Amino acid sequence: MNSPIAYQIDQVSFYLKEQVDFSWLTQLGTVFAVFDQQDSGNISFGIEQAGQKKFVKFAGVRTMEYDGDPQDAVAALADAISLYKELSHPVLVELIDHFEVDSGYAAIFNWFDGECLHSHWSYPPPAKYIDPGSPFYKFKHLSIEKRLLSLDRIFDFHVLVEEKGYTAIDFYDGSLLYNFANDEIKICDIDYYQRKPFYNRMGRLWGSSRFMSPEEFELGAEIDSRTNVYTMGATAFVLLGGELDRSLEKWDASEALYNVARTATSKDRQDRYSSLKEFYEAWNEAMIS
Repeated sequence: MNSPIAYQIDQVSFYLKEQVDFSWLTQLGTVFAVFDQQDSGNISFGIEQAGQKKFVKFAGVRTMEYDGDPQDAVAALADAISLYKELSHPVLVELIDHFEVDSGYAAIFNWFDGECLHSHWSYPPPAKYIDPGSPFYKFKHLSIEKRLLSLDRIFDFHVLVEEKGYTAIDFYDGSLLYNFANDEIKICDIDYYQRKPFYNRMGRLWGSSRFMSPEEFELGAEIDSRTNVYTMGATAFVLLGGELDRSLEKWDASEALYNVARTATSKDRQDRYSSLKEFYEAWNEAMIS
Protein backbone atom coordinates (compact mmCIF):
# COMPACT_ATOMS: atom_id res chain seq x y z
CA MET A 1 0.00 0.00 0.00
CA ASN A 2 1.25 3.48 -0.86
CA SER A 3 2.02 5.90 1.95
CA PRO A 4 -0.83 8.20 3.01
CA ILE A 5 -0.70 11.66 1.47
CA ALA A 6 -0.79 14.57 3.92
CA TYR A 7 -2.93 17.64 3.22
CA GLN A 8 -2.94 21.07 4.81
CA ILE A 9 -5.80 23.34 3.75
CA ASP A 10 -6.21 26.62 5.62
CA GLN A 11 -6.82 25.62 9.26
CA VAL A 12 -7.05 21.84 8.84
CA SER A 13 -4.79 18.89 8.11
CA PHE A 14 -5.67 15.32 7.13
CA TYR A 15 -4.53 12.28 5.16
CA LEU A 16 -5.88 10.57 2.05
CA LYS A 17 -4.79 7.53 0.03
CA GLU A 18 -4.33 9.56 -3.16
CA GLN A 19 -3.50 12.98 -4.53
CA VAL A 20 -6.53 15.26 -5.07
CA ASP A 21 -6.88 18.86 -6.22
CA PHE A 22 -8.96 20.77 -3.68
CA SER A 23 -8.67 24.18 -5.33
CA TRP A 24 -12.43 24.13 -5.97
CA LEU A 25 -12.98 23.87 -2.21
CA THR A 26 -10.83 26.83 -1.26
CA GLN A 27 -12.73 28.94 -3.80
CA LEU A 28 -15.82 28.46 -1.61
CA GLY A 29 -14.20 30.03 1.45
CA THR A 30 -11.81 29.30 4.30
CA VAL A 31 -11.72 25.70 5.50
CA PHE A 32 -11.98 25.58 9.30
CA ALA A 33 -12.97 21.94 9.97
CA VAL A 34 -12.49 18.53 8.39
CA PHE A 35 -14.38 15.28 8.99
CA ASP A 36 -12.20 12.57 7.48
CA GLN A 37 -12.86 9.51 9.68
CA GLN A 38 -16.08 8.26 8.06
CA ASP A 39 -16.11 4.89 6.32
CA SER A 40 -18.75 5.96 3.78
CA GLY A 41 -16.29 7.14 1.15
CA ASN A 42 -17.04 10.80 1.86
CA ILE A 43 -14.83 13.49 3.32
CA SER A 44 -16.51 16.62 4.67
CA PHE A 45 -15.43 20.15 5.49
CA GLY A 46 -16.60 23.21 7.33
CA ILE A 47 -16.00 26.36 5.29
CA GLU A 48 -16.61 30.01 6.04
CA GLN A 49 -16.99 32.95 3.68
CA ALA A 50 -18.10 36.48 4.58
CA GLY A 51 -19.20 35.28 8.01
CA GLN A 52 -21.37 32.48 6.61
CA LYS A 53 -20.53 28.88 7.50
CA LYS A 54 -21.36 25.91 5.29
CA PHE A 55 -20.84 22.15 5.44
CA VAL A 56 -19.39 20.52 2.32
CA LYS A 57 -19.65 16.76 1.74
CA PHE A 58 -17.43 15.39 -1.03
CA ALA A 59 -17.33 11.90 -2.57
CA GLY A 60 -14.87 10.59 -5.12
CA VAL A 61 -11.62 10.22 -3.23
CA ARG A 62 -9.91 7.34 -1.45
CA THR A 63 -10.23 8.26 2.22
CA MET A 64 -8.23 6.42 4.89
CA GLU A 65 -11.29 4.65 6.33
CA TYR A 66 -12.93 3.65 3.02
CA ASP A 67 -12.01 0.45 1.21
CA GLY A 68 -14.66 0.57 -1.51
CA ASP A 69 -14.76 2.07 -4.99
CA PRO A 70 -14.86 5.89 -4.77
CA GLN A 71 -17.27 5.96 -7.72
CA ASP A 72 -19.77 3.99 -5.65
CA ALA A 73 -19.60 6.75 -3.05
CA VAL A 74 -20.06 9.34 -5.80
CA ALA A 75 -23.18 7.57 -7.07
CA ALA A 76 -24.58 7.27 -3.54
CA LEU A 77 -24.11 10.98 -2.80
CA ALA A 78 -25.51 12.08 -6.16
CA ASP A 79 -28.54 9.81 -5.67
CA ALA A 80 -29.09 11.23 -2.17
CA ILE A 81 -29.59 14.79 -3.43
CA SER A 82 -33.24 14.12 -4.29
CA LEU A 83 -33.78 12.76 -0.77
CA TYR A 84 -32.71 15.98 0.89
CA LYS A 85 -34.99 17.93 -1.42
CA GLU A 86 -38.07 15.72 -1.12
CA LEU A 87 -37.72 15.09 2.62
CA SER A 88 -37.04 18.71 3.58
CA HIS A 89 -37.98 19.20 7.25
CA PRO A 90 -36.93 21.56 10.09
CA VAL A 91 -34.95 18.75 11.77
CA LEU A 92 -33.02 17.80 8.60
CA VAL A 93 -29.87 19.71 7.62
CA GLU A 94 -30.63 22.05 4.71
CA LEU A 95 -29.13 21.29 1.30
CA ILE A 96 -28.29 24.51 -0.54
CA ASP A 97 -26.21 23.39 -3.54
CA HIS A 98 -24.64 20.38 -5.26
CA PHE A 99 -22.38 19.87 -8.27
CA GLU A 100 -19.85 17.60 -9.98
CA VAL A 101 -16.17 18.17 -9.25
CA ASP A 102 -13.66 16.45 -11.57
CA SER A 103 -14.28 12.76 -10.84
CA GLY A 104 -16.26 13.47 -7.69
CA TYR A 105 -19.42 15.06 -6.37
CA ALA A 106 -20.03 17.76 -3.77
CA ALA A 107 -23.10 18.62 -1.72
CA ILE A 108 -23.26 21.85 0.26
CA PHE A 109 -25.44 22.32 3.34
CA ASN A 110 -26.09 25.16 5.72
CA TRP A 111 -23.82 24.76 8.73
CA PHE A 112 -25.38 23.54 11.97
CA ASP A 113 -23.30 24.14 15.07
CA GLY A 114 -23.94 20.78 16.72
CA GLU A 115 -21.97 17.84 18.10
CA CYS A 116 -22.33 14.34 16.68
CA LEU A 117 -23.83 11.92 19.21
CA HIS A 118 -21.62 9.11 17.87
CA SER A 119 -18.30 10.88 17.47
CA HIS A 120 -16.31 7.63 17.34
CA TRP A 121 -13.18 9.42 16.06
CA SER A 122 -12.94 11.49 19.27
CA TYR A 123 -14.73 9.29 21.79
CA PRO A 124 -14.57 5.63 20.76
CA PRO A 125 -16.41 3.30 23.16
CA PRO A 126 -16.20 3.10 26.12
CA ALA A 127 -15.24 6.81 26.19
CA LYS A 128 -18.47 7.59 24.35
CA TYR A 129 -20.44 6.46 27.40
CA ILE A 130 -18.26 7.55 30.32
CA ASP A 131 -16.24 10.62 29.29
CA PRO A 132 -17.99 13.84 30.42
CA GLY A 133 -16.70 15.52 27.25
CA SER A 134 -18.44 13.01 24.99
CA PRO A 135 -21.49 14.44 23.18
CA PHE A 136 -23.40 11.21 23.83
CA TYR A 137 -22.55 11.32 27.54
CA LYS A 138 -23.69 14.94 27.70
CA PHE A 139 -26.91 14.15 25.85
CA LYS A 140 -27.74 11.22 28.16
CA HIS A 141 -27.32 13.58 31.12
CA LEU A 142 -29.82 16.10 29.78
CA SER A 143 -33.24 16.22 31.41
CA ILE A 144 -35.76 13.61 30.28
CA GLU A 145 -37.91 16.48 28.95
CA LYS A 146 -35.16 17.68 26.60
CA ARG A 147 -34.43 14.17 25.37
CA LEU A 148 -38.12 13.48 24.79
CA LEU A 149 -38.38 16.68 22.75
CA SER A 150 -35.44 15.54 20.60
CA LEU A 151 -37.10 12.18 20.04
CA ASP A 152 -40.34 13.89 19.08
CA ARG A 153 -38.53 15.81 16.32
CA ILE A 154 -36.88 12.60 15.09
CA PHE A 155 -40.21 10.73 15.06
CA ASP A 156 -42.02 13.61 13.33
CA PHE A 157 -39.45 13.62 10.54
CA HIS A 158 -39.69 9.88 10.03
CA VAL A 159 -43.47 10.02 9.81
CA LEU A 160 -42.86 12.35 6.85
CA VAL A 161 -40.28 9.88 5.47
CA GLU A 162 -42.90 7.14 5.56
CA GLU A 163 -45.63 9.34 4.08
CA LYS A 164 -43.30 10.14 1.17
CA GLY A 165 -42.81 6.42 0.53
CA TYR A 166 -39.31 5.87 1.91
CA THR A 167 -37.69 3.62 4.46
CA ALA A 168 -34.92 4.73 6.79
CA ILE A 169 -31.71 2.80 6.11
CA ASP A 170 -28.49 3.43 8.05
CA PHE A 171 -30.11 5.78 10.58
CA TYR A 172 -28.22 5.77 13.88
CA ASP A 173 -26.84 8.18 16.49
CA GLY A 174 -24.02 9.08 14.08
CA SER A 175 -26.78 10.74 12.04
CA LEU A 176 -27.66 13.07 14.93
CA LEU A 177 -26.16 16.45 15.78
CA TYR A 178 -27.05 18.26 19.00
CA ASN A 179 -26.49 21.90 19.89
CA PHE A 180 -26.15 22.01 23.67
CA ALA A 181 -26.33 25.82 23.79
CA ASN A 182 -29.87 26.04 22.45
CA ASP A 183 -31.02 22.41 22.82
CA GLU A 184 -31.64 21.82 19.12
CA ILE A 185 -31.21 18.52 17.31
CA LYS A 186 -30.61 17.90 13.61
CA ILE A 187 -30.45 14.84 11.39
CA CYS A 188 -27.40 15.12 9.15
CA ASP A 189 -27.23 11.94 7.06
CA ILE A 190 -30.05 10.26 5.13
CA ASP A 191 -27.93 9.21 2.16
CA TYR A 192 -28.99 5.54 2.22
CA TYR A 193 -32.74 5.99 2.73
CA GLN A 194 -34.59 3.99 0.07
CA ARG A 195 -37.85 4.31 -1.78
CA LYS A 196 -40.29 1.49 -1.07
CA PRO A 197 -40.73 -1.26 -2.00
CA PHE A 198 -37.18 -2.14 -0.97
CA TYR A 199 -35.72 -5.59 -0.38
CA ASN A 200 -32.57 -6.62 1.43
CA ARG A 201 -30.11 -7.64 -1.30
CA MET A 202 -27.03 -7.53 0.93
CA GLY A 203 -27.69 -9.88 3.84
CA ARG A 204 -26.45 -7.32 6.35
CA LEU A 205 -27.59 -3.86 5.34
CA TRP A 206 -25.70 -0.65 6.08
CA GLY A 207 -26.09 0.58 9.63
CA SER A 208 -25.41 0.09 13.32
CA SER A 209 -26.70 -3.16 14.79
CA ARG A 210 -27.97 -1.17 17.79
CA PHE A 211 -30.67 0.28 15.53
CA MET A 212 -31.27 -2.54 13.05
CA SER A 213 -34.25 -4.88 12.85
CA PRO A 214 -33.87 -8.64 12.28
CA GLU A 215 -34.95 -8.27 8.64
CA GLU A 216 -32.01 -5.93 8.00
CA PHE A 217 -29.78 -8.99 8.43
CA GLU A 218 -31.97 -11.29 6.30
CA LEU A 219 -31.25 -11.66 2.60
CA GLY A 220 -34.38 -11.05 0.53
CA ALA A 221 -36.46 -9.61 3.37
CA GLU A 222 -38.75 -6.66 2.68
CA ILE A 223 -37.65 -3.47 4.41
CA ASP A 224 -40.83 -1.50 5.03
CA SER A 225 -42.94 0.49 7.49
CA ARG A 226 -42.57 -2.10 10.25
CA THR A 227 -38.81 -1.82 9.79
CA ASN A 228 -39.09 1.95 10.26
CA VAL A 229 -41.08 1.32 13.43
CA TYR A 230 -38.31 -0.93 14.78
CA THR A 231 -35.66 1.69 13.99
CA MET A 232 -37.56 4.40 15.87
CA GLY A 233 -38.16 2.10 18.84
CA ALA A 234 -34.45 1.26 18.90
CA THR A 235 -33.68 4.99 18.75
CA ALA A 236 -35.80 5.49 21.86
CA PHE A 237 -33.81 2.82 23.69
CA VAL A 238 -30.52 4.44 22.68
CA LEU A 239 -31.53 7.95 23.77
CA LEU A 240 -33.64 7.02 26.79
CA GLY A 241 -32.50 3.56 27.84
CA GLY A 242 -29.70 1.03 27.76
CA GLU A 243 -29.31 0.61 23.99
CA LEU A 244 -29.39 -3.16 23.41
CA ASP A 245 -30.17 -3.72 27.11
CA ARG A 246 -33.86 -2.99 26.68
CA SER A 247 -34.82 -3.65 30.28
CA LEU A 248 -37.14 -1.36 32.21
CA GLU A 249 -34.37 -0.88 34.79
CA LYS A 250 -32.24 0.95 32.19
CA TRP A 251 -35.17 3.08 30.97
CA ASP A 252 -35.30 6.74 32.03
CA ALA A 253 -38.86 7.63 30.97
CA SER A 254 -42.32 6.35 31.94
CA GLU A 255 -43.35 2.71 31.84
CA ALA A 256 -46.08 3.63 29.34
CA LEU A 257 -43.45 4.94 26.91
CA TYR A 258 -41.30 1.91 27.62
CA ASN A 259 -44.13 -0.40 26.58
CA VAL A 260 -44.52 1.48 23.28
CA ALA A 261 -40.78 1.17 22.56
CA ARG A 262 -40.82 -2.53 23.45
CA THR A 263 -43.70 -3.18 21.08
CA ALA A 264 -41.93 -1.24 18.33
CA THR A 265 -38.79 -3.37 18.70
CA SER A 266 -40.55 -6.75 18.71
CA LYS A 267 -38.49 -9.36 16.85
CA ASP A 268 -41.67 -10.63 15.20
CA ARG A 269 -42.63 -8.02 12.62
CA GLN A 270 -46.33 -8.70 13.07
CA ASP A 271 -46.14 -7.76 16.75
CA ARG A 272 -44.91 -4.24 15.93
CA TYR A 273 -47.01 -1.23 15.02
CA SER A 274 -47.97 -1.42 11.37
CA SER A 275 -46.76 2.09 10.53
CA LEU A 276 -44.84 4.99 11.98
CA LYS A 277 -48.07 6.97 12.13
CA GLU A 278 -49.57 4.29 14.38
CA PHE A 279 -46.38 4.15 16.47
CA TYR A 280 -46.26 7.96 16.83
CA GLU A 281 -49.90 8.09 17.89
CA ALA A 282 -49.28 5.39 20.52
CA TRP A 283 -46.17 7.24 21.71
CA ASN A 284 -48.06 10.54 22.07
CA GLU A 285 -50.88 8.84 23.94
CA ALA A 286 -48.32 7.33 26.33
CA MET A 287 -46.76 10.77 26.79
CA ILE A 288 -49.95 12.07 28.40
CA SER A 289 -51.01 8.93 30.25
